Amino acid sequence: MIGPTTAFELASRYVEEGYDLQILAPVAGPVQSSCGLRLDAGPLTAEGLDTIIVSGGQLVWDMEAFGSIVAWLVSVRPRRLASVCSGAFLLAEAGRLDGRAATTHWDSTERFRRSYPRVRLDPDRIYTRDGDIWTSAGISAGIDLALALIEDDFGAPLARRTAQHLVVHSRRPGGQSQFSGLIELGGHSGRFEALMAWVKSNLHLPLTVEQLADRAAMSPRNFSRAFLREVGTTPAKAVEQLRLEAARDAVEAGFGSFDQIAREVGFGDAGRMRRAFLRALGQPPQTLRRSSRMDGASAAP
Repeated sequence: MIGPTTAFELASRYVEEGYDLQILAPVAGPVQSSCGLRLDAGPLTAEGLDTIIVSGGQLVWDMEAFGSIVAWLVSVRPRRLASVCSGAFLLAEAGRLDGRAATTHWDSTERFRRSYPRVRLDPDRIYTRDGDIWTSAGISAGIDLALALIEDDFGAPLARRTAQHLVVHSRRPGGQSQFSGLIELGGHSGRFEALMAWVKSNLHLPLTVEQLADRAAMSPRNFSRAFLREVGTTPAKAVEQLRLEAARDAVEAGFGSFDQIAREVGFGDAGRMRRAFLRALGQPPQTLRRSSRMDGASAAP
């Protein structure tokens, strides 16, 4: 809850009519979070609410609170509904995600899919928007969601300025993979950590499944199955994600031409790299480099 709340508070410093933030809970008063932080909450009410954001976390599994919030979500009709992390479970239980595209934290996707088959779950996205419903993945993705809502309300310049004050480089597009951290860790158990470290150092190589399997001392078929089970994505998608992250860093830092960057990270040419950017980030390298230069200029004294 804290990340999105901070984003809205910062954005409100730069507009005359910003966000009036309220923390609501089934029982008004102090609410203790899983880390021990106590937050003062008001009672659940629908009066004057423009946007409702349901936060996730361990408290989602408090069945009494779960039932109270779900019953409330069935009846409210704000302009927008959104969720952070496992908050999507509450929206889904209330039927607000039926037939809608949605996402949640990668570690909860199987449980979510089994529980709510009518939701069009996209487990690899940072956040989704389907009409007036927005959902996001883990904790940091809640900040991306908040920045996207700010941009929707007040435009990209304010969202970018808010991101600068949060010391995040820029808002990540919703289509960016939420598996990138797990890829670098080599999966849930770290089984492929050494392999992924080697991949990051050799992105210029072809990096076929056969090549990766040989380095992992496994048959290609067994390697593909084990990798998908451990990391949650295919070897090919993992390699592309690492290439994309390396390319994006170089593009935003202004290191070399697009053709040079594409060759160094294994995309081969600028055209193929551009298609990967559009597919994963929703914008071409040129836009990211231009935005990066604008951010740098506005941050200069």
